[in-house]
Parts: sequence; structure tokens; C-alpha cells
Amino acid sequence: MELIRTQQISWRRYLHQNPELSFQEFETTKFLSKEIAKLGLKILPLKLETGLLAELKGTSDGPTIAVRSDIDALPIIEQTGLSFKSKNAGKMHACGHDVHMSTVLGTAAVLSQLKERIRGNVRFIFQPAEELPPGGARPMIENGCLNDVRMIFGLHVDPGVKTGSIGLRDGATMGAVYDFDIIIHGIGGHAARPHNAVDAIATAAEVIESIQKVVSREVDPIAPVVVTFGQISGGTARNIIADEVRLVGTFRTLSKEAVKQVPKLIKRTATSVCKARGARAEIVPIATYPVLSNSVEVNRIIARSFTSLFGKKGIEETPQVLGGEDFACYLEQVPGAMFRLGIRNTSIKADKPWHSSEFIVDENAMVVGTATLAGAVLDALDEVG
Repeated sequence: MELIRTQQISWRRYLHQNPELSFQEFETTKFLSKEIAKLGLKILPLKLETGLLAELKGTSDGPTIAVRSDIDALPIIEQTGLSFKSKNAGKMHACGHDVHMSTVLGTAAVLSQLKERIRGNVRFIFQPAEELPPGGARPMIENGCLNDVRMIFGLHVDPGVKTGSIGLRDGATMGAVYDFDIIIHGIGGHAARPHNAVDAIATAAEVIESIQKVVSREVDPIAPVVVTFGQISGGTARNIIADEVRLVGTFRTLSKEAVKQVPKLIKRTATSVCKARGARAEIVPIATYPVLSNSVEVNRIIARSFTSLFGKKGIEETPQVLGGEDFACYLEQVPGAMFRLGIRNTSIKADKPWHSSEFIVDENAMVVGTATLAGAVLDALDEVG
């Protein structure tokens, strides 16, 4: 594995230095295609400008198992001080997707050397645009990435888990997401004559306050639900009553009932408040992701692979969070699971949260992730074959 480790570090540092934003991962796609071709895998047709779909065919017929990595970076100015920091101004792999790609490439390399043990096929999904709603998972699915797939594996680095360990959780693990905008249409006018206008800003304030009461008074308090407005924009001058305001919001939950209920309540509340004030509400859905729910069976395969290599003491229980992840879209279609790959190492300051400009990972984690994935894929091929 030492040879793989050295190669992975090289891959990862190149990718870290050359981050690209969602649906702009052109050079990243070229790099991945070149490395996958070197490993002798077949590159499958994909009607997308970025992203890659490749397959390793075994020596006999059998099921198809998929492994997924995301490939995009974030619009962040890197402040790590690393010798291989980003060369692309204002762009950074601050969520570990460079590690994901290198770990999955490593898995492809290991399995290509064990081809005689593969009874079936292994499909590698390098997905664009995980960071940008509505995400790249659904376009990949529409392009057939899950055709004939029986099971799918994913991973995500976790700065809360120490290097050498992984995190697993059965069932609901990450939140469903409903991203939406509310455009409030009022009537502009002079600040000194509010009775001749409909103030979109004042109405927006009421809409925000009223929607928070949807969470506290109309949703089962046992269900984890949060609605956040992260941006509000409108108005042009202090003495002009704004005729339009845009509220940029997101709703998160682990409750399947709330997924159906809350968007309707948001629309009802915004529409009613605006009507009461003589304004009009326009609801613009931006993106929806389902709850990320890990298969018990697939988690068991991951746990068995990790334990056989590193021991069961290195497995932690992943806490439930309301962060969204479009890997959940794959899990709506086929059984699968996403495990957390520990990257925490305080001695090298690899302890900053995701999306931090100082985000650093312990590169030793990649071998752990690759070994776990390779073992899990081989196990899955035998189990579902």
C-alpha cells in the first residue's frame, strides 16, 4: 500500500492546487480521465460537460457495485499556508473533495490489481457539483450511472474523527433539504408617504418572523426542523419604499413527514402575510435533496471491511446532522451508505471545520479510506452476486 499512498498524495496535491467550482471542473475531469485510463478502466459515455463515469470489468459475470466521489471545490480564499495551496485565486478544496477523488482513484488502482478476484463490475462515479444546488447527482443518475447497479458506496472526510478511524450510522444520517427563494412584490413610493405604497421590506420582516413560527408552532416538536434565511436583498435608497425584496432561505429536516408538510406551510404563510399587507409572494423552489439514509446491510459490509484491516475500535457512530448531501439521491435508487473518513490530526492543525479557509487534512487517511472501500467492494460483489 505504500506505493498507492505515495501516488495518492501526488494526486491529491495536484487536485488541491487546481480546484474548480461546480460544473466548471473541466481540468479536473481531464486529469481524472487520464489517470483512470492509465489504470486500464473503461470510460463510459456521459452527456455532461464535467464529471466522469468509468468501469472496471471483472473476470466473470456478476453484479455491478458503484463507488462515488464528488469533484468540485468552493469559492474560498485559501489561508492554510501549505506549500501546495490553491493556484486558482478564490477557489479552494475546503471540503475534502480532493481527498475523496484520490481515495476513490486509489480504490480503482487497488481493484485493478485484483481483477482476477472481481466477479462482476465496479463502476466509479466522479460527480460534479455537489456543493451547488441542485447538485450533480441527479444529472449523473439521468445519464445512467446507476444502470444495473446493485449497491453504492460513498465517503466523506470528517475533521471530527481522528485519522485511522471511520464513522458509521444506520438509517437517517444527514438532513433533507429544501432551498427556496421568496420574492415579495410590493408597490414603491416615497418614504414620507407610506400610505401610497406597499412596503416590501416591512412585509418581508413579517414573513420571516411568521415562518419561524411554522417551526415552533405547526411542526411536531419531536421532529428536527430548521428554517433559515441566509440572505435578504431589496431597496435602493433610504427615502424610497422598496417595491421588491428577495429572501433566500433553506429548510432542513430528518423527518419524512416534515419534508411533505413544511414547504406547503412556508408557501401558505408567505402568501397569507403578503395578502394581508397588499403585497404578493412568489415562491421559487431552488433545490431539494432527500434525507441521506444509510443501508444497515451496506454499513455492515463497510464495518466488516474496516474491522478486518484496522480493528473494530476504530469505528465511531456518526451523529445525525441537518447538513445536506446529494449522495442521498443515489440512495433513493439503490441500497448504499456513506461513511465518514477520519482526517483529524491536531499536530498538523488538521482540525478545522469543513468550508474553513484553513481546512487541512491528514493525508494518511487516504490509505485507510482506500483499503476500506476496496475490501467492501470485494465483499459486496461476493455477497450480492
